[in-house]
Amino acid sequence: MSACRAPRRLTSRRRVALLAAGAAAAALTLSACGDGASGGSAQTRFVQGKNGVDTVKKSERQPAPELSGESTTGKKLDVADYKGKVVILNVWGSWCGPCIAEAPNFSKVANETKDKGVQFLGINTRDSEKSQATSFEEEHKVPYPSLFDPTGRLMLRFPKGSLNPQSIPSTIAIDRQGKIAARSIGPLAEDDLRKMVEPLIAEK
Repeated sequence: MSACRAPRRLTSRRRVALLAAGAAAAALTLSACGDGASGGSAQTRFVQGKNGVDTVKKSERQPAPELSGESTTGKKLDVADYKGKVVILNVWGSWCGPCIAEAPNFSKVANETKDKGVQFLGINTRDSEKSQATSFEEEHKVPYPSLFDPTGRLMLRFPKGSLNPQSIPSTIAIDRQGKIAARSIGPLAEDDLRKMVEPLIAEK
């Protein structure tokens, strides 16, 4: 009897391990590219908008982290250089279907708001070669630069409890004081992107 029990326990353990591995893989797939879902603890103090854009009161915003490095075209790029402007930071990858879908919206709104003190920037992630990113930018006529971040290290710099990027695509809005003001997880329609940008343009 004892000889039969050991295999049963091993099989059960294997099943648990396989289920756990499957759940982890599914979570990674969702976080890598998809609509995602907003969330956070009581410490985040953000308001979840019906349009998928989460916002933070001006008095409760946290400073954006240091985000700098090489752009997809090989130039130096530092988000801090745009302090004094509203910065819309889009996390994207050329391989990501939702990123492709939202690209025309970002290009259009970026062009229309650049004279209103708004600077769009990108963080390109999980592309192994810069050529993949630049081909995407050329095809979709992206009018603004992006940091090249193949390993996703820049996404990890956002402070705990802040509105941080949790999937690809994600969009972070940074106010003129360099603080995180809003976030969207998943692709943004043109109207929703405008609703994210316009209140920050109007801020004094």
